[in-house]
Amino acid sequence: MTGEAGATPELDAQGLLASIPSLAEYDGLQAQTVTNLPSAHLTLDDQLRICRQARDAARRGIGVVVTHGTDTLEETAMLCDVVHDAEAPIVFTGAIRPASAPGADGPANAVDAVSVAASDAAAGMGVLVCFGGEIHHARCTRKTDTTSLVAFSSPQTGPLGRVTEGHPTIWSRIPRNPPLDPPHLDGRVLVIGTGAGDDGTLARAALDTDPEGVVIGTLGAGHLAPSLLELWAQAAERIPVVAYCRPERGVILSATYGYRGSERDLRETGIIPAGFLSPQAARMKLLACLASGLEIDEVRWAFRQDDG
Repeated sequence: MTGEAGATPELDAQGLLASIPSLAEYDGLQAQTVTNLPSAHLTLDDQLRICRQARDAARRGIGVVVTHGTDTLEETAMLCDVVHDAEAPIVFTGAIRPASAPGADGPANAVDAVSVAASDAAAGMGVLVCFGGEIHHARCTRKTDTTSLVAFSSPQTGPLGRVTEGHPTIWSRIPRNPPLDPPHLDGRVLVIGTGAGDDGTLARAALDTDPEGVVIGTLGAGHLAPSLLELWAQAAERIPVVAYCRPERGVILSATYGYRGSERDLRETGIIPAGFLSPQAARMKLLACLASGLEIDEVRWAFRQDDG
């Protein structure tokens, strides 16, 4: 984005390449504009189209960089990691400061992302996010700061590596998502949080809309008010109900607490624990599972590595 009177999407892919002379050192670099919208305007169809085009290029052995608005970058990156089934890396990046602002960070992020996408070390890692010199995995990434040049972090794992002087260094890896190939994302999945004193009003209102799936927030390590847990447990008998932890760093426990509505009770229901994921990541993955025709037990299988 650029513009003195308020930044808007004005640079297409070719214009972006032309504005960063240091990218010229990479032979064979090609630019393609898939869509040019603020990321808050993207539809699920837009996101799936972006992910498919990135995946199809990666299937041909081509490293891919996706430049993306930061508002929903983590959601598209997670979806892309679910559909990505090749070895070549796909790397998401963006910018906090507009291209017309002093100290614009977009050029440095783009150069770093290209270096990661072109590296042998990133092969087989799935979808990565490169931002502020750090390398993160799409499964873990969250936008945790609105204006910082290091706007993205991975609360659960920390960064997987760094880019220094144009050279990526990767020091850890995490398991990839089992790949899916959803034909669309037409299902409706709602994200419903919770808090102290939750009497289930919002949960009942959400279920009255007949969603295909629900992602629910739990307190602490997988805890809910007993009446609310009962409501979600009943829903989980007919639709996938995926549970995340409200803390950014955490898991759903198994057997530490024993009071009513604790993690012991939750795990005795059909609710699918996914405490490793953020709510927005869990929603994108569940949308892909539903569109791929997975039944509830198969959805549980797909989320098994996120219950950790």
